[in-house]
This record gives sequence, C-alpha cells and structure tokens, in this order.
Amino acid sequence: MSLTRQLVVMAKAPRMGRVKTRLAKGIGAVEATRFYRRASLDLLRRVGADPRWQTVLALSPDRSVHENGVWPAHLPRIAQGEGDLGQRMGRLMRDLPPGPVVIVGCDIPDIAPRHIARAFEALGRADAVFGPADDGGYWLVGLRRRPRVVEIFEHVRWSSENALADTLDNVAQVGLRVAMLDRLSDIDTAEDFLRWRRRP
Repeated sequence: MSLTRQLVVMAKAPRMGRVKTRLAKGIGAVEATRFYRRASLDLLRRVGADPRWQTVLALSPDRSVHENGVWPAHLPRIAQGEGDLGQRMGRLMRDLPPGPVVIVGCDIPDIAPRHIARAFEALGRADAVFGPADDGGYWLVGLRRRPRVVEIFEHVRWSSENALADTLDNVAQVGLRVAMLDRLSDIDTAEDFLRWRRRP
C-alpha cells in the first residue's frame, strides 16, 4: 500500500492583533501582521506545489477554512480545532489519512523544500523527526505513524525554552527512534525580526 507523505502547514488567519502578538509589541501590529502574511505565503509558494508530498493547510480559527482570498486556492484546508498547540498537533497526527506526517508553522522564513525532503527521508529510518529552533522549541515535527500513532505532545511547556526537551522526554518514554534536522530561527520578537532583516 502506498502511503502519501503529508506536509501540514499550521497557520492563523493573518488578522491584526491575532498573529505575532509578541513581535507586534516590538515592531507594531501592522508590521507584524505584514511579516506573518508575507512569510506564510512565501512558505506556501516554496513548498506547497512540491510533488514529493501533499501539502495541507491547518487553519485557525476554524471558520477561516471557508474564507477565500488569503490562501492559495489549490491547497486543501482543514481546521486546527480547539486546545493548546499540543492538543491541536496531536489531533492532526491522529486524524489525517495513513502515511508519514510533517508539521511546520509559518514564522520560520528559512524553511526550504530541502528541509521538508530531509524530514520525510528521516522518517524512513526513524519514528519521529524534529527541527530544533534557537529558542528551545522546534520549527518542525514529524511522525512516521506506523505501526500506530503515539501521543507525544502532553505536558509540554509550550512557548518556552523547554518545549523541545519536554517533547523529547515524551518520545523517550514511548521508545521512538528520533532524527534531528538543522537548527533554524523563528521570528518571535523584535530582536529576531531585526536580525533577520539585517541578513544578506
């Protein structure tokens, strides 16, 4: 049986005051919203049409799956549902059709198709794959989901320097083999944003 590789891009409707609120405190809500919209659409242009996987948009709030004019029309959309980040990612891992799943967010401008390809390649030999972020979290998580889907997102201190370590503790408890990808930076604060803007 052929199992489809599924890339899930978790995104929020780019509404001022609802996205990148920590970033907005440093650069203003207008600029933070503009960054989020641009970063999201740039990411989807880079990875959304790659034939090596099926890209799915997981949107928040749930009603935004029905809104047109923001997201590429050719990409399937599903609702993230309720709960914290771990509950929403866990639901995606459980509910998507069979096959390996990789999840990313929209605020990491350096994600390239090669990173996604490496993640799926890693799931050929590992049960879980992570892309560590500079702040102690992670910009990518993937699960092989065979022979079963395991819960790895419970009791994680989200939005903290402990998020990756907590998740890896969960992974170790269920005995999964882990692969790690390149370390990348997400853009959460004005300092992150200015450092990114200064890069050549």
